[in-house]
Amino acid sequence: MNVAATLPAPVRAAEPLPLKLKLVHGFGAVAFGVKDNGFSVFLLIFYNQVLGMEASLVSLALMLALMIDAFIDPMLGNLSDRTYTKWGRRLPWLYAAALPLAIAWTVLWSPPLDSVPTFWQLLAVAVAVRLCLSAVEVPSAALVPELTLDYDERTDLFRYRALFGWMGGLLMLLLAYQVFLKGGLLEAEGYAAFGLFGAGLMLVATVFSALGQHRRIAHLPAIKPPPFSLKVAFSEIREAFAERAFLILAAGAVAAYIGQGLTFAFTNYLYLYVWQFGTGAFVYYPLVLFASIVAVFVSVGAMHRRWGKAKAAAWAAIVGVILWLTPYTLFLAGFWPEAGSTLSTALVFAFLFFANWMTVTTLLSSSSMVAEIVEAFQQRTGRRAEGSFYSGNWFVQKCAGGVGIFLAGLILDAAGLPAGAEPGSVAPAVVDRMVLFYGVISLVLALASAFWFARFPISREDHEERLGALDAAARGNPASTVTRP
Repeated sequence: MNVAATLPAPVRAAEPLPLKLKLVHGFGAVAFGVKDNGFSVFLLIFYNQVLGMEASLVSLALMLALMIDAFIDPMLGNLSDRTYTKWGRRLPWLYAAALPLAIAWTVLWSPPLDSVPTFWQLLAVAVAVRLCLSAVEVPSAALVPELTLDYDERTDLFRYRALFGWMGGLLMLLLAYQVFLKGGLLEAEGYAAFGLFGAGLMLVATVFSALGQHRRIAHLPAIKPPPFSLKVAFSEIREAFAERAFLILAAGAVAAYIGQGLTFAFTNYLYLYVWQFGTGAFVYYPLVLFASIVAVFVSVGAMHRRWGKAKAAAWAAIVGVILWLTPYTLFLAGFWPEAGSTLSTALVFAFLFFANWMTVTTLLSSSSMVAEIVEAFQQRTGRRAEGSFYSGNWFVQKCAGGVGIFLAGLILDAAGLPAGAEPGSVAPAVVDRMVLFYGVISLVLALASAFWFARFPISREDHEERLGALDAAARGNPASTVTRP
């Protein structure tokens, strides 16, 4: 295959991306933030407590929807790699999936109220939402290596994606508590309004982002791929996933996202039963998270320039888990202020700010590292496969997150937390076991992710050298050499 045909124009790599382009690209991630907030925070209580479904059936439906989505993602990525239109490979997916995503999201939060939804109804709508979201998010993330070849510019694109993704989720969290569900978490009408507003926000974010990038990326791909076939698709996906750098990154990402899934599932238990947060504390919680995301946005570029993405990811994982577990260690040792007091809550928020700053730095860095794998794979095979690699990254995230949720349930059972327990009434030994099990597993996972991220084989220098070799090949320089990293 002609390597020159798959390499973006050299001038594209040298031009800094306009701020407007970074903003509109990142704004598209608002849709992911809206979905993540709804699925993580409100969907279980809505279908269980408001609509009357059994909690176990709701959890099973959501887990199966996630697993189905995870296995379909690589196929969506391969399809976007092979899309050949005058609007390029990714834009048609964003335009086509935006409205179905908004409709599916609205239906999810507005089921018929005259009967209890069935397991299969919830599963079908949840799968539809996740697949439509993947049809938006996978091609959108895969645009990053196409928009720029620059090591640092790719970090910029991902930090804007992270900022807008968190902004979308936290905006919905604030509106849910202060507007849509202000009268209580058990009002069905409030959830319908929550879903309708979120659907509109998803639609606007996706279409506006696509339109804002249209002039730059709407052109025929350099080469026309062969017709799609399942056999070829699976062969290409398998070849991409066998890339050494991707396997190392995936090992670190598995540990990191298991830890994230565990923490997300455990958060309410920790804040209720360990720190005994009152209603007022939960008002400040999203504000602290947002402040930590702003800190990531401001600092991650400088960290990558100084240490590189892999080292930044590894060290942030270690520092983050130390900061996150310090309050729990002091709590177990008896050196923490009284749980539920103003001082205790303020200190928890302080450690949360810095710990989340480091943790999100790790996850953002790992996503940005995927972009460099694209050129490594291109150098070895002569083929670019952005969609396959980013869908593979989503596959890792979703499966690992599901494992983290499963671990949370095991820890709660092992600790002996009784059902329906009131905060402040749980035996101290149960709380201690819960904290100890959670802390040990979190530490092991963070160290494992740091171990693998530190061994990621593509540095800034490797990336720039590879671009030089590919550029020389693209210009027809017979002296250029193409070797595997």
